[in-house]
Amino acid sequence: MIPGNFHYHRPESVDDAVAILAKYGDEARAVAGGHSLIPMMKLRMADLAHVVDLQAIGDLKGITVDSSTVTIGAMVTQHELIASEPLAQAAPIIREASLQIADPQVRYVGTIGGNVANGDPGNDMPALMQCLDATFVLTGPNGTRDVAAREFYEAAYFTAREDDELLVAIRFPATQGGYAYEKQKRKIGDYATAAAAVLIEKDGSSCSAASVAMTNLSDVPVYCQGAIDALIGSTLDASALDAAVAAMQEAIDPQADNRGPVEFKRHVAGIMLRRAIERAASRA
Repeated sequence: MIPGNFHYHRPESVDDAVAILAKYGDEARAVAGGHSLIPMMKLRMADLAHVVDLQAIGDLKGITVDSSTVTIGAMVTQHELIASEPLAQAAPIIREASLQIADPQVRYVGTIGGNVANGDPGNDMPALMQCLDATFVLTGPNGTRDVAAREFYEAAYFTAREDDELLVAIRFPATQGGYAYEKQKRKIGDYATAAAAVLIEKDGSSCSAASVAMTNLSDVPVYCQGAIDALIGSTLDASALDAAVAAMQEAIDPQADNRGPVEFKRHVAGIMLRRAIERAASRA
């Protein structure tokens, strides 16, 4: 398929990009790596008069690890996330998850900002950002504001970002303890049937802190407070894992599709979460 006619813009600053988005409103859309928007345009599921290419904006690139805080520009690619040694030291779960996204060709172009900003429930990074307690930095005509990743997603493809705002950066605290991102998919490069992001900290044999989020099991990423509560204070024994999985099952809302029926997705979700907790605990 061939997309309809559109005007192409390639601004060199965030202010210029925001001005274009504000001028044309819902007729304009920003494009990062293009792996979500361009296929939608080719299928005529997105009919846009103006496409705003962010590739020339240098301020949207770069990874900074400052003391205990990580800041990632929205246009940083998945390959750059994998290659960054400072990031691997500060938050190794990012590399582990990025290596499970698509294939190398896509990862050289696909960006973290594009992955989190469009609200696709199948994307891996949204749940991971919730697990990391990340903050999204948004810039629009009225200035810059911060939105917690755990409050950003409202429904499939609907987020707290306004049409004339850009996601410019992502911030989160450096992690401690153990980590794991477990993902089941039909084939290499596919979206997850179910995936689990887990962080675990231990004090002796007891779990002192935890974070759990699930991918592609609802119309939004699922941050599982009930599962976290089941783990904290436990020795991460079988009964604690059973309780965490049961709490997660209460939080998710999978739908039947070409990845399987609801019962299968729930079964896979339980296996992914159990594996992720066990592996994160072994690294803690």
